Amino acid sequence: MKSCAIVILNWNGEQFLRDYLPTLVSKTPEALAQIYIVDNDSTDQSKAFIVDHFPQVKWIQNSKNYGFAEGYNQGLIHIEEPLYCLMNSDIEVTDNWLEPILEQFETQPHLGAAQPKILDLRNRTQFEYAGGSGGFYDRLGYAVCRGRYFDHVEEDKGQYDDMIPIFWASGCCIFIRKEVFREVGGFDGDYFAHQEEIDLCWRVNNYGYTVLSIPQSTVYHYGGGSLPYGSYFKSFLNFRNSLYNLFKNLTALQLAIVLPLRLTLDGIAAIHSVLVTKKMVVLKSIFFAHIDFYKHLPKLIAKRKKIQHKGYPNVIVKKHILIDYYLFKCNKFSQL
Repeated sequence: MKSCAIVILNWNGEQFLRDYLPTLVSKTPEALAQIYIVDNDSTDQSKAFIVDHFPQVKWIQNSKNYGFAEGYNQGLIHIEEPLYCLMNSDIEVTDNWLEPILEQFETQPHLGAAQPKILDLRNRTQFEYAGGSGGFYDRLGYAVCRGRYFDHVEEDKGQYDDMIPIFWASGCCIFIRKEVFREVGGFDGDYFAHQEEIDLCWRVNNYGYTVLSIPQSTVYHYGGGSLPYGSYFKSFLNFRNSLYNLFKNLTALQLAIVLPLRLTLDGIAAIHSVLVTKKMVVLKSIFFAHIDFYKHLPKLIAKRKKIQHKGYPNVIVKKHILIDYYLFKCNKFSQL
């Protein structure tokens, strides 16, 4: 058995497979990794393309479109390599991208999950919005990356090339041990997409494993392939799933303090979107995200009972990202 399974979740992504799979195959040593496509019931010619051009790539067929989170859960049941690399179909890898990460998993037994440095495929000198060089959270559940602070994306000048523990690894290219993925319960399928990797890594941290940024490996991400930036559904999922994260993973005392604050701040963001930015899509997404959150409270309460509640891991931003961004004009992770 090879040491790593590179698993691409596909849904009508034939063009992305045509664009990026050839580079992945050519730059990934066959002795080290097996490439899989987990397909969410596509209706395009994705499978025909793989069969005709890359017969060495294994195909796993899901019975329907389960979304990102549950789509991976269903596909990974069939994969037994000891290390998973869950990769978006719009990722371009580089020379020797795999070896630095495999080395860390071989030498660090408590390493549970990791990510490479993720740069923007359309602007190769900049970090990519969805991952940068590792993700963090503040106490109110706002996410930030080394290289991306809200909408401000930094140029990569080597400032985040140190290998450090992080709160979360980006779902567009996350490595996780098979046994750790199964031990912590995998992705929460109710998320559908977005922030499910934060929830997963929160559990990985609280089960005593390390999540690591390994910038000695670099990949490029096109981004926005499944849900375009600025779309209602993407915004809705991010607001709703952030509330899911807090409700499921905080201790009771933390939740009693943080949740009312976060709900209030979401309301302020909705008002701001109407009066200042004129983006009605944000108001709509926040409104329906909160409605959906309340509707699923009984299920979320049941999930809380199954999770080790240790609150925030040590790898958390001590300051409040929102306050520093709007009041103190911070726009770089290094300023925190």
